[in-house]
Amino acid sequence: MSEFIQKSFSEVTTTELLEIYRLRVAVFVVEQDCAYQEVDDADQVAQHLFRQDAAGHVLAYARLIPEPQQVRIGRVVVAPSARRHGAGRELVMTAIQAAQTTYPAARRIVIQAQAYLQQFYASLGFQPVSDVYLETGIPHLDMVLPLTQ
Repeated sequence: MSEFIQKSFSEVTTTELLEIYRLRVAVFVVEQDCAYQEVDDADQVAQHLFRQDAAGHVLAYARLIPEPQQVRIGRVVVAPSARRHGAGRELVMTAIQAAQTTYPAARRIVIQAQAYLQQFYASLGFQPVSDVYLETGIPHLDMVLPLTQ
């Protein structure tokens, strides 16, 4: 399997962007049956982390959004064909490392996790900091990974 690629919005090619959006919409809008504005302005300031197959299809993706004193990991998604083989864990571990490397002054990493994934994120060091709430009709909670300086 290929290595992860990290690019700013201006570095992502139009073909890569199409494949990123294709996966995000297929999972977050179609598979999860959520009608919402999946493509947003945060894409322009985010670092895009993704892995492709030999044909250029995106298999795993997350974006890193810099915020004051923290980095937000969002749009964490794995293609159905790549699930159940550790791809999600590898993606999030790579995103954590990329966040620390790209934004060394950040004091924490935050994530808006789907509630059913709370134990998964907890196994990577994230701690819940909110009650469960509905976001686009899906139960979520806020989680934080403190970073040591």
